[in-house]
Amino acid sequence: MMTHMTGTREEWLKARLDLLRDEKELTRKSDELALRRQELPWVRIDKEYRFETENGSASLVDLFGGRSQLLVYHFMFGPDYTAGCPSCSSIADGFNGVVVHLENHDVAFSAVSRAPLQKLQAFKERMGWSFPWASSNGGDFNADFSVWFTADQQREGTIEYNFRREPPLAGPPGGQTVHEWQQGSSESPIAQIAASTGTDVATYARDRPGVSAFVLEDGVVYHTYSSYSRGLDGLWGMYQWLDRAPRGRNETGIWWRHHDRYGRG
Repeated sequence: MMTHMTGTREEWLKARLDLLRDEKELTRKSDELALRRQELPWVRIDKEYRFETENGSASLVDLFGGRSQLLVYHFMFGPDYTAGCPSCSSIADGFNGVVVHLENHDVAFSAVSRAPLQKLQAFKERMGWSFPWASSNGGDFNADFSVWFTADQQREGTIEYNFRREPPLAGPPGGQTVHEWQQGSSESPIAQIAASTGTDVATYARDRPGVSAFVLEDGVVYHTYSSYSRGLDGLWGMYQWLDRAPRGRNETGIWWRHHDRYGRG
């Protein structure tokens, strides 16, 4: 049964032109915000971060690959995961075609996760990806850039993610065991996502997504920008398309999966 408003081509065109004015304003505002990102002060990085890559042990400078700029996607894949976060994986599905263009515009790219390199490489092969992916396992990189937190931080309420302090993670309610609480309701969105990575809710939530930008100048690395949570929406390609589809995002919970898991129930 048709429930949406219908109209003539002339009525559609009038409404479309009204919308176009607002779209153009949003584009101009987005351009202004991009310039403001570039104007942020640079923060010198003196810590010696180490990563494991397919080419061996690497420093942060090595990740630049001879270029002057580096973009890092903080991919949620902790050491205890059996698969990468499906949300991060959906975003990462759009990386392959972009990296070659970035690299030919003086911008290096790498995903970085805490899982051991062998796990990352196996999942990368499963997904059919080719973009660079480094392991920061055992180092401070993820903690320093606010995308990994400890169980103590969860319990004590000292997590600061997306520039906000989070409240303590509540413990199990009466009648529920710690294990049951950690798993979460099988119907809850966060439990569904955690289960797809082979973890419980608390373990899954200690890793977080984000993007960080760095610049290399006169042999010194500077941190220039980071964004988290819904600040990553613009990188999530499927949503850019859905926002232009007739019914938009049209979602009621977690509907996306690892791209090789659709149609498997």
